[in-house]
Amino acid sequence: MNQNNNAKGKISVPTQEANIEKLVDTLSELTVLDLSKLKKALEDKWDVKAAAGGPVMMAAAPAAADAAADEATDFQIMLEEFPADKKIAVIKIVREVTGLGLKEAKELVEGAPKAVKDSAPKAEAEEIKKKLTDAGAKVALKGV
Repeated sequence: MNQNNNAKGKISVPTQEANIEKLVDTLSELTVLDLSKLKKALEDKWDVKAAAGGPVMMAAAPAAADAAADEATDFQIMLEEFPADKKIAVIKIVREVTGLGLKEAKELVEGAPKAVKDSAPKAEAEEIKKKLTDAGAKVALKGV
C-alpha cells in the first residue's frame, strides 16, 4: 500500500495549511531580486498591479505614528519664547487661560520654554496659541 493512502484506500491530499507553509518556506529562500521578478511575473499573469505591502508597510510605520500624532485630539501648549517688551501682555494671557495668580503666571512665563497647559482639545489649544501669538509669544502645540 502506498504511504499516501489512508485506511479507506483514498489518496490523501495535503491540506491548504501545509501548502501555504511550503510556499512560505520556498519564498523565504528567494533573494530580493528573485522576489521582484516573481512580483512582475504575477502582475503580468494576473493582469494586476501589486500594492505596497509587507516590508514597505513596516518601513512606513514611523510615518504612520507621526500622522497619528498630527491627528491627536489633545495638545500641550508650550510657551517657547517671547520678546521682553511683550512680557506683560503674555502674562495676562497666561493668567486668563490658566487661572493662575499673577505671581505663578509671571514665574511660568519667565521659565519659558514651559507648558502653559498640559492638555487641551484641539480647538481650545489653537485658540490659546492664537492669543499668545497675537500677544507676541512664540508658541508650539504638541500632540498628547
